Amino acid sequence: MTRRLLLGFLAVCATPSPANAEILDVIVDILVDGGNDYNWEKVALPGSVCGNGSQYKFFVRRTPSPNLLFFFEGGGACWDFDTCSGRAGLLGAANPNGIPDDYMTRFTAKYVSPIVNGADPGLPLRSRTDLPTKDWNIVYMPYCTGDVHIGNRAATYVDQTGQEPPLQWTHAGFNNTRAAANFAASQLRSVDKLLVTGFSAGGTATTSAYFFVRSAVNPRRGYLLNDSGPAYPAPNADFNSRPLHEQIRASWNLDSVFSALPANGFDPNDFGSVNRAVALAFPDDRLAYTAYTRDFNYSRFSYERFLDPDDQETILSFWHEDQDNLVELFDQLPNMSYFIPHHRPINDSHCSTIITFIGSHACQRMEKKRHWWEYFEWPPGQTFKCYSELVPMETFLHRFIDQDQRIRINEPANNFNNEDPGMQIVAPLINGALGG
Repeated sequence: MTRRLLLGFLAVCATPSPANAEILDVIVDILVDGGNDYNWEKVALPGSVCGNGSQYKFFVRRTPSPNLLFFFEGGGACWDFDTCSGRAGLLGAANPNGIPDDYMTRFTAKYVSPIVNGADPGLPLRSRTDLPTKDWNIVYMPYCTGDVHIGNRAATYVDQTGQEPPLQWTHAGFNNTRAAANFAASQLRSVDKLLVTGFSAGGTATTSAYFFVRSAVNPRRGYLLNDSGPAYPAPNADFNSRPLHEQIRASWNLDSVFSALPANGFDPNDFGSVNRAVALAFPDDRLAYTAYTRDFNYSRFSYERFLDPDDQETILSFWHEDQDNLVELFDQLPNMSYFIPHHRPINDSHCSTIITFIGSHACQRMEKKRHWWEYFEWPPGQTFKCYSELVPMETFLHRFIDQDQRIRINEPANNFNNEDPGMQIVAPLINGALGG
């Protein structure tokens, strides 16, 4: 219970307010065996820019390891004045004012990803849990272009209220990504394992840019882990994600990017086919997707502006339908894994590999308890039970990366996390600090 309360409190720090940031930093430094104090190297390559035209910077950690983690940061997306300028808030794009030189000392970069930090955080009465990425070399890609790291267009966005002058915005994610991948290849000439991963918008980049990063680095073995940034199949207007795909196709000039993908498996009329193209291009690599079935964050980006009605349950029904189509595609690809928990009442069930792995478990046979005596089992009030293996996220990562296993878990609907007594305390702390 102690670790759940404290980690739940700390999870709000992914986007801390100025008022509580210093206090939270002190608490973390004293109580948490987590985060990172890496000796980051700032890299600012000529021609790489953020959306506002400022210099793009990414950061590198060098170690003796033969392995490389290429990490895409998340943080929304943009295709108009409100979302690119920062006016839209959480439903816009991250870092509209660029990347400061001290970015990696700030809370998001330091604590947001256990995969970057090589461990799920440790707390009083609970040990730090090492992950397969411990001590790996890292390329950390901050996010400031609003185009899931793959845009290729200079745009002018007009303020529809007339209050501000037009916004000149550079969707330069693709150029930045390729430049960083080529830099990594020049510095690490013999990579054993390459893991390309990211969360939310960074998850989308993981799938969409994997071909380019993997081709540049040319590792002995490649791994892709997309956390909550799905490229859903949408071959025609009958598919829910089609309007979003048409919007970003134009706003980010994606045809110029995806035209460089291998023709085998990729259909230019269906952005979701990038999953098949990547799987076929690298049949010996391990590829995986993870997200919650009730993710009410990325699903809002995907449908809220495009489909009616836009109430929560309808939005989630669109998401579930698209996710089922994605799983059907994955089942046709022998090198594709998926790890899909149902729900976590934190951050609208968005992202399963950030901050903490509490509640980031999945069970293929999560069901209502079958027998009356099972209702007396610990914890009290829990009416659901896993009748197969309850697989924690750290176990999934170990099997996926260290053991090269294919894992396929698509958890059925349940309230297991909602009924967990610790989660009932953690979730209000986190969600209250996040403003909802």
